[in-house]
Amino acid sequence: MNIGVLLSGCGVYDGAEIQETVLTLLAIEEIGANAVCISIDENQHHVINHLTGEEMPETRNMMVEAGRISRGSIREISSIQPSEIDGLVIPGGFGSAKNFSNWAFEGPNGTIHPKVKLLLVNLINIGKPIAALCVSPILVAKALQDSGIHPKLTLGTDCEKSPYDIKDFSKGIESVGALSELKTVREILIDKENKIITAPCYMMDANIKEIRKNIQDAIEALNSLVLSN
Repeated sequence: MNIGVLLSGCGVYDGAEIQETVLTLLAIEEIGANAVCISIDENQHHVINHLTGEEMPETRNMMVEAGRISRGSIREISSIQPSEIDGLVIPGGFGSAKNFSNWAFEGPNGTIHPKVKLLLVNLINIGKPIAALCVSPILVAKALQDSGIHPKLTLGTDCEKSPYDIKDFSKGIESVGALSELKTVREILIDKENKIITAPCYMMDANIKEIRKNIQDAIEALNSLVLSN
Protein backbone atom coordinates (compact mmCIF):
# COMPACT_ATOMS: atom_id res chain seq x y z
CA MET A 1 0.00 0.00 0.00
CA ASN A 2 1.37 3.41 -1.01
CA ILE A 3 0.17 6.53 0.82
CA GLY A 4 1.07 9.94 -0.59
CA VAL A 5 2.20 12.66 1.82
CA LEU A 6 1.84 16.11 0.29
CA LEU A 7 4.37 18.60 1.69
CA SER A 8 4.38 22.39 1.22
CA GLY A 9 7.93 22.95 2.48
CA CYS A 10 9.63 22.56 5.85
CA GLY A 11 8.52 24.54 8.89
CA VAL A 12 5.22 25.50 10.46
CA TYR A 13 5.23 29.20 9.54
CA ASP A 14 6.14 28.90 5.85
CA GLY A 15 5.81 25.24 4.90
CA ALA A 16 4.71 21.86 6.21
CA GLU A 17 4.47 21.40 9.98
CA ILE A 18 7.48 19.23 10.77
CA GLN A 19 6.15 17.39 13.81
CA GLU A 20 2.86 16.59 12.07
CA THR A 21 4.78 15.37 9.03
CA VAL A 22 7.16 13.12 10.97
CA LEU A 23 4.29 11.68 13.03
CA THR A 24 2.39 11.07 9.79
CA LEU A 25 5.34 9.16 8.32
CA LEU A 26 5.60 7.12 11.52
CA ALA A 27 1.87 6.32 11.54
CA ILE A 28 2.01 5.23 7.89
CA GLU A 29 4.91 2.90 8.69
CA GLU A 30 2.97 1.48 11.63
CA ILE A 31 0.06 0.41 9.43
CA GLY A 32 2.52 -1.41 7.19
CA ALA A 33 2.26 1.04 4.31
CA ASN A 34 4.84 2.92 2.26
CA ALA A 35 4.92 6.73 2.36
CA VAL A 36 5.40 8.53 -0.96
CA CYS A 37 6.41 12.11 -0.22
CA ILE A 38 5.21 14.66 -2.78
CA SER A 39 5.82 18.39 -3.26
CA ILE A 40 5.85 21.15 -5.86
CA ASP A 41 9.07 22.27 -7.54
CA GLU A 42 8.40 25.99 -7.08
CA ASN A 43 9.46 28.69 -4.64
CA GLN A 44 7.40 29.04 -1.48
CA HIS A 45 5.58 32.34 -0.83
CA HIS A 46 8.22 33.62 1.59
CA VAL A 47 10.69 32.47 4.23
CA ILE A 48 10.06 33.00 7.94
CA ASN A 49 12.65 33.09 10.72
CA HIS A 50 11.11 30.58 13.12
CA LEU A 51 12.92 32.17 16.08
CA THR A 52 11.57 35.69 15.58
CA GLY A 53 8.55 35.21 13.29
CA GLU A 54 10.00 37.79 10.92
CA GLU A 55 10.23 37.44 7.15
CA MET A 56 13.71 36.75 5.79
CA PRO A 57 15.17 38.30 2.59
CA GLU A 58 15.65 35.03 0.71
CA THR A 59 13.79 32.46 -1.38
CA ARG A 60 13.40 28.74 -0.84
CA ASN A 61 11.99 25.97 -2.99
CA MET A 62 9.07 23.94 -1.61
CA MET A 63 10.36 20.63 -2.90
CA VAL A 64 13.96 21.21 -1.78
CA GLU A 65 12.78 22.21 1.68
CA ALA A 66 10.35 19.27 1.94
CA GLY A 67 13.24 17.00 0.98
CA ARG A 68 14.82 17.88 4.32
CA ILE A 69 11.99 16.05 6.09
CA SER A 70 11.74 13.17 3.62
CA ARG A 71 15.52 12.59 3.67
CA GLY A 72 15.69 13.36 -0.04
CA SER A 73 13.08 10.84 -1.16
CA ILE A 74 10.38 12.98 -2.77
CA ARG A 75 8.36 13.17 -5.98
CA GLU A 76 7.26 16.24 -7.90
CA ILE A 77 3.48 16.48 -7.86
CA SER A 78 3.19 16.49 -11.66
CA SER A 79 4.89 13.09 -11.83
CA ILE A 80 2.30 11.43 -9.59
CA GLN A 81 -0.55 9.50 -11.15
CA PRO A 82 -3.57 8.85 -8.87
CA SER A 83 -3.25 5.15 -9.69
CA GLU A 84 0.18 5.08 -8.00
CA ILE A 85 -1.10 5.87 -4.52
CA ASP A 86 -3.88 4.34 -2.46
CA GLY A 87 -4.57 7.46 -0.41
CA LEU A 88 -3.15 10.87 0.45
CA VAL A 89 -2.27 12.72 3.65
CA ILE A 90 -1.76 16.48 3.81
CA PRO A 91 0.01 17.60 7.00
CA GLY A 92 -0.70 21.11 8.24
CA GLY A 93 1.54 24.15 8.50
CA PHE A 94 1.14 27.62 7.02
CA GLY A 95 2.41 26.28 3.70
CA SER A 96 -1.08 24.98 3.00
CA ALA A 97 -2.40 28.52 3.35
CA LYS A 98 0.56 30.34 1.77
CA ASN A 99 2.11 28.00 -0.83
CA PHE A 100 -0.62 25.53 -1.80
CA SER A 101 -3.23 28.29 -1.63
CA ASN A 102 -3.34 31.97 -0.70
CA TRP A 103 -5.94 31.52 2.04
CA ALA A 104 -3.60 33.21 4.55
CA PHE A 105 -3.88 36.44 2.57
CA GLU A 106 -7.23 36.26 0.78
CA GLY A 107 -9.25 33.89 2.98
CA PRO A 108 -11.95 31.79 1.28
CA ASN A 109 -12.02 34.25 -1.64
CA GLY A 110 -8.51 33.22 -2.58
CA THR A 111 -7.25 30.50 -4.89
CA ILE A 112 -5.74 27.03 -4.60
CA HIS A 113 -2.65 25.97 -6.53
CA PRO A 114 -3.94 24.25 -9.70
CA LYS A 115 -1.60 21.26 -9.30
CA VAL A 116 -2.88 20.63 -5.77
CA LYS A 117 -6.48 20.99 -6.90
CA LEU A 118 -5.96 18.56 -9.78
CA LEU A 119 -4.46 15.86 -7.54
CA LEU A 120 -7.19 16.20 -4.90
CA VAL A 121 -10.05 16.21 -7.40
CA ASN A 122 -8.63 13.26 -9.32
CA LEU A 123 -8.26 11.22 -6.13
CA ILE A 124 -11.78 12.03 -4.98
CA ASN A 125 -13.20 11.23 -8.41
CA ILE A 126 -11.76 7.71 -8.30
CA GLY A 127 -12.72 7.14 -4.67
CA LYS A 128 -9.30 7.22 -3.05
CA PRO A 129 -9.29 8.58 0.52
CA ILE A 130 -7.67 11.81 1.68
CA ALA A 131 -6.64 12.77 5.23
CA ALA A 132 -6.22 16.52 5.76
CA LEU A 133 -4.56 17.53 9.02
CA CYS A 134 -4.56 20.80 10.93
CA VAL A 135 -5.31 23.72 8.53
CA SER A 136 -5.14 21.58 5.38
CA PRO A 137 -8.92 20.99 5.16
CA ILE A 138 -9.03 24.45 3.56
CA LEU A 139 -7.38 22.85 0.52
CA VAL A 140 -10.07 20.19 0.27
CA ALA A 141 -12.76 22.86 0.59
CA LYS A 142 -11.20 24.99 -2.16
CA ALA A 143 -10.54 22.01 -4.44
CA LEU A 144 -14.21 21.00 -4.29
CA GLN A 145 -15.66 24.50 -4.47
CA ASP A 146 -18.49 24.67 -7.05
CA SER A 147 -18.15 20.93 -7.74
CA GLY A 148 -21.47 19.93 -6.19
CA ILE A 149 -19.59 17.90 -3.57
CA HIS A 150 -19.98 19.20 -0.02
CA PRO A 151 -17.31 17.55 2.14
CA LYS A 152 -17.67 17.32 5.91
CA LEU A 153 -14.56 18.89 7.42
CA THR A 154 -13.23 19.97 10.80
CA LEU A 155 -10.62 22.55 11.74
CA GLY A 156 -11.04 22.10 15.48
CA THR A 157 -13.40 23.55 18.06
CA ASP A 158 -13.97 26.89 19.73
CA CYS A 159 -14.89 25.11 22.99
CA GLU A 160 -11.23 24.54 23.86
CA LYS A 161 -8.08 26.64 23.60
CA SER A 162 -6.72 27.34 20.14
CA PRO A 163 -4.13 29.80 18.80
CA TYR A 164 -6.47 30.44 15.86
CA ASP A 165 -9.99 31.72 15.24
CA ILE A 166 -11.73 28.39 14.68
CA LYS A 167 -15.10 30.05 14.10
CA ASP A 168 -13.64 32.17 11.32
CA PHE A 169 -11.99 29.18 9.64
CA SER A 170 -15.21 27.18 9.94
CA LYS A 171 -17.25 29.98 8.38
CA GLY A 172 -14.64 30.24 5.63
CA ILE A 173 -14.89 26.63 4.51
CA GLU A 174 -18.68 26.78 4.76
CA SER A 175 -18.68 29.81 2.44
CA VAL A 176 -17.10 27.71 -0.32
CA GLY A 177 -19.49 24.80 0.09
CA ALA A 178 -18.05 22.54 2.78
CA LEU A 179 -19.94 21.37 5.86
CA SER A 180 -18.11 22.26 9.05
CA GLU A 181 -18.13 20.26 12.28
CA LEU A 182 -16.38 21.06 15.55
CA LYS A 183 -13.96 18.45 16.87
CA THR A 184 -11.36 18.44 19.63
CA VAL A 185 -7.77 17.31 19.23
CA ARG A 186 -8.90 13.98 20.70
CA GLU A 187 -11.30 13.44 17.80
CA ILE A 188 -11.24 13.03 14.04
CA LEU A 189 -14.00 13.54 11.50
CA ILE A 190 -14.67 10.87 8.89
CA ASP A 191 -16.73 11.82 5.85
CA LYS A 192 -17.50 8.28 4.71
CA GLU A 193 -19.41 9.35 1.61
CA ASN A 194 -16.49 11.33 0.17
CA LYS A 195 -13.74 9.32 1.90
CA ILE A 196 -12.21 12.37 3.57
CA ILE A 197 -10.72 12.37 7.06
CA THR A 198 -9.86 15.56 8.93
CA ALA A 199 -8.05 16.00 12.25
CA PRO A 200 -7.48 19.29 14.13
CA CYS A 201 -3.88 18.60 15.29
CA TYR A 202 -2.05 21.87 15.96
CA MET A 203 -5.07 24.00 15.13
CA MET A 204 -5.70 23.35 18.81
CA ASP A 205 -3.53 24.19 21.82
CA ALA A 206 -2.17 20.66 22.18
CA ASN A 207 0.99 18.82 23.15
CA ILE A 208 2.95 16.49 20.90
CA LYS A 209 1.51 13.39 22.58
CA GLU A 210 -2.02 14.53 21.75
CA ILE A 211 -0.95 15.35 18.19
CA ARG A 212 0.61 11.90 17.86
CA LYS A 213 -2.66 10.20 18.85
CA ASN A 214 -4.77 12.48 16.64
CA ILE A 215 -2.63 11.66 13.60
CA GLN A 216 -2.49 7.97 14.42
CA ASP A 217 -6.29 7.86 14.55
CA ALA A 218 -6.51 9.67 11.21
CA ILE A 219 -4.06 7.32 9.50
CA GLU A 220 -5.80 4.24 10.88
CA ALA A 221 -9.11 5.59 9.57
CA LEU A 222 -7.47 6.24 6.19
CA ASN A 223 -6.21 2.66 6.17
CA SER A 224 -9.72 1.35 6.86
CA LEU A 225 -11.09 3.37 3.94
CA VAL A 226 -8.36 2.09 1.64
CA LEU A 227 -9.06 -1.52 2.62
CA SER A 228 -12.78 -1.03 2.07
CA ASN A 229 -12.26 0.02 -1.57
